[in-house]
Amino acid sequence: MASKKAPLYMVTWRCTRRCVGNCLYCSYTPEYAIDTEVNTRTAYKIVDEIYYFGSPCFGISGGEPLIRKDIFDIIEYAKKTGFGVSLITSGFAFDQKRLDQLVRNEVYTAVSVDGTRESNDKIRGKGSYDKALHAVKKLSENGVLDCIVTTMNRYNLKDYEHVVQLAEEYKARMVVFHNLVPVGRAGSNMPDLAPSPEEYEGAFNNIYDLQVKYAGKVHVNVYSPFYARIVRERNPVDFWDWFQNGFLGKCTIGGNYISVTENGDYRSCGFNEDYRLGNVKYKGLQSTWDELQRSELHLKLRDKSNIKGKCGVCEYREICGGCRTRAEYYTGDLFESDPACAYIPKVLREQ
Repeated sequence: MASKKAPLYMVTWRCTRRCVGNCLYCSYTPEYAIDTEVNTRTAYKIVDEIYYFGSPCFGISGGEPLIRKDIFDIIEYAKKTGFGVSLITSGFAFDQKRLDQLVRNEVYTAVSVDGTRESNDKIRGKGSYDKALHAVKKLSENGVLDCIVTTMNRYNLKDYEHVVQLAEEYKARMVVFHNLVPVGRAGSNMPDLAPSPEEYEGAFNNIYDLQVKYAGKVHVNVYSPFYARIVRERNPVDFWDWFQNGFLGKCTIGGNYISVTENGDYRSCGFNEDYRLGNVKYKGLQSTWDELQRSELHLKLRDKSNIKGKCGVCEYREICGGCRTRAEYYTGDLFESDPACAYIPKVLREQ
């Protein structure tokens, strides 16, 4: 690997939006795509740019990455370059041939499972749970199961321990719970899918209980800014170590993240499609990152004193600040309050 230390452990490439599934909340579905996929040669360039950036791990997401015909050519190129490679799959396109390739290339693979068979199939389609579970079992047997990923929604709020139990049984390193971000198909289905603020509050407290219960067995993590407030309230003694070293859910749009889309565009949020930073065909990753650190918009987003409304006066603002993409979806303003949070800041309760 390149000798310098990069600011990001992993840079992820969304290699395709194509998929053989039809999940209700999908952020990246083809009907919302306006971009064409890069060819294999440009995909190699993406790998090279991440190499020179210095990140030790190359992440691959979708859509469904396993339906891209050249995906294992690209994975092999990344492995020869010196990367650790991580990939996420739904299990929909999983078969023995693909499993053999994942194992041969030591690709640490995450599988999406959204609850029990009943709730998962309601969200992801009939038969999807069995496909995902088959992938989990086979990846586990071959030592390349990395984690299980769940997207929180109204249909699976009571099923989170089932997912953690699967992770424990099949020796996954981690479970990751994503909160629902209203982009792609999730935006059009949001009224039916989105948990209420009160439901989120209860669910996050339940997840914290699971985090404690399964400590040392499965690492339980959450992609949601306001989970930090839950942990701060529940475990103030160990909070800062966890927040600095173990929390995945910090809002990244303030210049703390960069990824590559299927057409080679750089972007500063894993969900927001609107703030593109140039294309790998014409710009290097390092120079794009450097520009991102000087960007007026992203510097303004990084300074949480610019956040408005309830989030702006919250005593937990600096460790949370809400999801800016969700705030923009509901209000049209990146800097407004995140309406998914139930917490009332102290200053407003004292009025």
